[in-house]
Amino acid sequence: MRILLLGDIYGRPGREMVREYLPEITTLYSPNFIVANGENSAGGFGITEKVAEELFGMGVNVITSGNHIWDKKEVYSYLDQEMRLLRPANYPPQVPGQYLYLTEVQGKSIAVINLIGRVFMGDYDCPFRRFDQVFAEINKETSIVIVDFHGEATSEKQAFAWYVDGRASVVVGTHTHVPTSDERILPRGTAYTTDLGMCGPLNGILGVDRDIVINRFLTQLPARFSVAKGPRQLCGVIVDIDVNGKAQKIFRIYYEKNIV
Repeated sequence: MRILLLGDIYGRPGREMVREYLPEITTLYSPNFIVANGENSAGGFGITEKVAEELFGMGVNVITSGNHIWDKKEVYSYLDQEMRLLRPANYPPQVPGQYLYLTEVQGKSIAVINLIGRVFMGDYDCPFRRFDQVFAEINKETSIVIVDFHGEATSEKQAFAWYVDGRASVVVGTHTHVPTSDERILPRGTAYTTDLGMCGPLNGILGVDRDIVINRFLTQLPARFSVAKGPRQLCGVIVDIDVNGKAQKIFRIYYEKNIV
């Protein structure tokens, strides 16, 4: 089973990179299943039903998210209806949406779980213990378990990957928008990378117009962020998983487009 995982899709530039390059990626690598983090896909903050449907129409099978999933209030009801759009599992149980997606691909059951970190992030339930609970629910149903761990701290992401090694097939970090070069397969068969990076502006600061961000650091004054213009990037990884749910291979993909 070959899984393609795309980093945080940031605004229209990120969506346009996915639209343009996903057909080429699909032709070259033939992924069986595609997961993308879409929490910044609508104007850089949040996601809407229209944008989610656009991404599904491009071929994305599951959209994961993180702390920005709540930025567009109109998405709340859609979260309850659309099983393929996930919010982190360790939010309080009464919030809208799904945190787990179970499906079958080529006769094999696949589970996608979304979690959010706590270090520098917020007062959420423990993602480690929450994974234990969700894994206990699905362990007998599938051996292929994909986790998007949306977090700020490298140490927390690494600790989580080691904690679930051999239970999760894949653990990918999202949120920082900067791709790491530490992709590897842990001893018990879990493919891991600390952060996928993002699909979006290349010369902004985490996708935001860099002049706005620099001025905010200089003045400490609040400012409205806007999506950066110019060159764009697409970041992700591809993971090969065997019939027992163990990762056999992980490698990065990167595309760049120069737009004046």
